[in-house]
Amino acid sequence: MKRLKRNLKRFFIFLFILIAFMYLNNTSLFTTESNREPLLLAHRGVAQTFHMEGITGETCTAERIYAPEHPFIENTIPSMEAAFKAGADVVEFDIQPTKDGEFAVFHDWTLECRTDGEGITREHTMQELKQLDAGYGYTADNGETYPFRGKGIGMIPSLEEVLSHFPEQSFLIHIKSGDPTEGEQLSEYLTSFPDSRLKELTVYGDDKPIASLKEKLPELRVMSKDTMKSCLLPYIAVGWTGYVPAECGNTQVHIPEKIAPYIWGFPNKLITRLEDVNTRFILVAGDGGWSEGFDNKQDLERLPVNYTGGIWTNRIDMIAPILEE
Repeated sequence: MKRLKRNLKRFFIFLFILIAFMYLNNTSLFTTESNREPLLLAHRGVAQTFHMEGITGETCTAERIYAPEHPFIENTIPSMEAAFKAGADVVEFDIQPTKDGEFAVFHDWTLECRTDGEGITREHTMQELKQLDAGYGYTADNGETYPFRGKGIGMIPSLEEVLSHFPEQSFLIHIKSGDPTEGEQLSEYLTSFPDSRLKELTVYGDDKPIASLKEKLPELRVMSKDTMKSCLLPYIAVGWTGYVPAECGNTQVHIPEKIAPYIWGFPNKLITRLEDVNTRFILVAGDGGWSEGFDNKQDLERLPVNYTGGIWTNRIDMIAPILEE
């Protein structure tokens, strides 16, 4: 009986020490406060936002925008300029391969929703896409008015134009299909860039194109469902020790705010651990559905105190000035 009590006492002492270690090794309470501001990731630059009710993968979002508060159209050079001027650290944009071997910076698989063109985007040349009006389909009043018609002609840029126009800025590039050859094509294009430029680029998308891209450019920061799982599942298992699995290196993780508090070391210890292996942590609003962002003052109030990681936003024009204040 005495032996049993002694063993139980040792067990509870060990358990107490283990729990104390796990807590102290992962709490951010005792980390040095940083004056660094959160990293702001502007989704599609400064873009027209839209209501989310009833949205599906087939919804034409240009037909449901809110009344415009600014003159910018997503995925265009002026919208990116406005985002960086507002305070964005990183701008996200979408790419589609073109018939003549380039990449167009454009979101949709087809042209009818946003433009005055027809058909599948990738079945057109870059020059053909340049003839289109990128603002043709936007309406905030069910088609009574189209405030951007005639203002977006020639504004679909190529990837080359964007990276030439912004030679030093940081971007998150979204491959919009699951075709692995698109990852190979993008790797061939990016191979010509120096390492210093590649460090400012991150590419995300479906598993297959990201895997083919990563094979060619292993040091490039990438993200897909596979890379997220490969990093986070083992980290959830052993991250309480402070160990960061090798699979977490050179990637990016986007975590909904409802899940993030349950990951070891969140916020600032986790962010520091990932940064040490060239990985960015981006916090997404809500449960992460449909590109939810931190888009107003009330959203920002939910951020952890002294948060220094990344923030996904659809309204960089609204939140950057608030954070600066």
